[in-house]
Amino acid sequence: MRSSNAVQPAARSNSAQTEFRISGMSCGNCARHVTEAIQSVPGVRSASVSLEEGRAAVRWDAQAPADVPGVLSAVAAAGYEARPVETAATELLVSGMTCSNCARHVTEAIQSVPGVRNATVSLESKIAVVRWISPQAKNVPAVLEAVAAAGYQARETQTAHDHVAHRQSRWHGNLMLGIAVTVALMLGEWVLSLGLTPWFRWLSFVLAGAVQVFAGAQFYRGAWRQIKIGGSNMDTLVALGSTTAFGYSAWALLSGAGGHLYFMEAAAIITLITAGHWLEARVSDRASGALKSLLHLAPQTARKIVPAHEPELGSLTPAAANETEVPVSGLQPGDLVALRPGDRVPVDGVVAAGESVVDESTLTGESVPVDKTVGGELFAGTVNVNGRLVMRVTATGEQTALARVIAAVQRAQTSRADIQRLGDRVSAVFVPAVVAIAVLAGLWWGLGPESARQIHGALARFLWPAHTPVGAAAGFIIAAAVLIVACPCAMGLATPAAIMAAANAAARRGILVRDGVALEKAGKISAVIFDKTGTLTVGKPEVAAIEKCGAAGAECEVEKLAAALARNSTHPISQSIAKVSTEEVRLDDWREIRGAGVEARWAADPALRPPRSAVVRLGSPRWLLECGADLSSGGNFISEWSNQGATLVGLASEKNLLALFAVRDAVKPAAPRVVARLRQRGLKIFLVTGDHALTAAAIARQAGIADGNVAAEVRPEQKAAFVRGLQEQGARVAFVGDGLNDAPALTQADLGVAVSRASDVAREAADLILLNSEIEAVPEALGLARAALRTIRQNLFWAFFYNALGVPLAALGFISPILSAAAMGASDLIVIGNALRLLRWADR
Repeated sequence: MRSSNAVQPAARSNSAQTEFRISGMSCGNCARHVTEAIQSVPGVRSASVSLEEGRAAVRWDAQAPADVPGVLSAVAAAGYEARPVETAATELLVSGMTCSNCARHVTEAIQSVPGVRNATVSLESKIAVVRWISPQAKNVPAVLEAVAAAGYQARETQTAHDHVAHRQSRWHGNLMLGIAVTVALMLGEWVLSLGLTPWFRWLSFVLAGAVQVFAGAQFYRGAWRQIKIGGSNMDTLVALGSTTAFGYSAWALLSGAGGHLYFMEAAAIITLITAGHWLEARVSDRASGALKSLLHLAPQTARKIVPAHEPELGSLTPAAANETEVPVSGLQPGDLVALRPGDRVPVDGVVAAGESVVDESTLTGESVPVDKTVGGELFAGTVNVNGRLVMRVTATGEQTALARVIAAVQRAQTSRADIQRLGDRVSAVFVPAVVAIAVLAGLWWGLGPESARQIHGALARFLWPAHTPVGAAAGFIIAAAVLIVACPCAMGLATPAAIMAAANAAARRGILVRDGVALEKAGKISAVIFDKTGTLTVGKPEVAAIEKCGAAGAECEVEKLAAALARNSTHPISQSIAKVSTEEVRLDDWREIRGAGVEARWAADPALRPPRSAVVRLGSPRWLLECGADLSSGGNFISEWSNQGATLVGLASEKNLLALFAVRDAVKPAAPRVVARLRQRGLKIFLVTGDHALTAAAIARQAGIADGNVAAEVRPEQKAAFVRGLQEQGARVAFVGDGLNDAPALTQADLGVAVSRASDVAREAADLILLNSEIEAVPEALGLARAALRTIRQNLFWAFFYNALGVPLAALGFISPILSAAAMGASDLIVIGNALRLLRWADR
């Protein structure tokens, strides 16, 4: 028998984490640069950077101190800004401030609240950061009241949502300015033919200059940050391309050189690329929809019960208690909360009184509501359907299952896959190479226009006719087109967009993906190993038969002794045996041997002559044999019930076999269907268990697993060896277990899958966690991972193909700067749109 204590592997143990706010990022390549900068700091175990949220989550090695200043310096050296997010801090959005005096009044109001250490209020961003003396001193409602009393309004921000909203509004304002100017210049040049009119040329200079200064400021800031550190990114290409067109036109206008001016093109470049970023922000917001829905599952208030006296919990009716509506942030473990029909559960807890059914589909993906009676677990964000419940709070804030689910989704969305390294290696040399090509193409068209046009004309017969620039402007315009069409946004978005969409699609199905690497590994699996108890079987075994063995078994009450031995173990099989008797037996030195059983010292074994103290054991027949017990008297019983798929548990005193218990755990109804679906996809399916070989073979037959793919009587530490053996044969192995003593195998496997409920989310012993305990999610999770990996490869192919095609076409004069900007934006949308198909993915 296996112990129920879940052991987390060291390789996947929790490590300290620090969050940072990152400013200055504008594209996927920026996020890559920040990630690489952070990961270069000694002591950093991993870094997940989210462009959408403007955040970085840094995990530290367990043995290394958290070097926050080192991260800040590394990010600054990469051309960006970072600041740590304090855990004992609250961020508020304040409205109504118009001057510095307003900010001072708000600051004073916040600092007057007990528990506040200090407050920083920004008039420009309308943000107030409240730092608390300690997490226990946090009292957000009191701060909100103090701000309201001072004549202003404040609300606690949802960081991810607010950052995305701010990012959209920032691009939206720039886009509106760019569209207005670009449309006006297009009408003047193309419809009214005012291109050579002096007043219109000066008006174009002013309007295009406004677009450069305001709408283009973000690109210039990003490019300048990179220049300061000797680097380059997408902003560098946009700034160079737009400046080339605008700078040449300004020189031609101010010097009186005459000829066509490219102010409209300069404005259109900024406008089209801004439009691409705006659409990208909107699409990314849609891609993170599952996370946003999770953030809004838990209500903001709860009905806290204040009993009028000290009644029995069962009598806590509305008439017997005072219900006060309080902010959820004010709840503490041990508080009582009333839940009416239709209410969402505000925090985690257990049912203290009442009966109802609770809809947990939003958290676990399970569509059937779950019955809840006294003692039943309740999770934040789930819905009480039809009865009144009184809940005792057990966890609040970041300790709730919902908070851990949100953290897991955020971690997956901001993580990186190994396949992304291919794009990273290309991007590292891409921008300098493109700048070199742009300079060479510009010199060619500027100094040798005849040969350039000759080659252009020869190729136009096979491609399409295009109006090439002429005169001194040709070199500048061709260079600008090359710089703009080559922006590596699509390359930077190829992997993270697919990971974000896949993580959201998985979360909606009750599947938590650890990170992008886990998603990538899941897409390459060739063999799946199932644990038995609680995975392929229901996990609620019952004693089907008891065999008292010989005179020794007849002389003592084996049910009472076995139940006493099993009572302290939480393993499902132990718990089933513990139910056969409620009587107590004095046992000393009780201990549990993982993967084997339990043993203790029994004060007086009547079977011994004379009666004396003896070591009694309850566990697997294999373990009892190893301990010297004689099982010959139970051979027929073992054979009969093993053939029926039951698990055999023996009770022995020293070397005497006292009894055998046949414990039957039914195979999950969906197990044969799941195994069949996995086999249809070309996966090899294995069963590994600590049970007797006959029992394992019976379960395998019922589930549809081939006899040759069954490993029985395997201890937990030997499961890892079994996994390693398959890996040495070239298989990529997924191990599916219930988390009970499967840590070595979960760690050894290429992919660890934990079949568990929401209460087990805190365990990070697996790459995938199935919140729905049914194993139907296993083929669904692997299928989604394969689809995600396929999407990533498609995106990377498109990004490489687009640049490989676009750069030479622009250098040969077939794509104008305006078309280059449109093509660059279109490539981003193609990559993101392809990734969003994962949100509609269906397992067939």
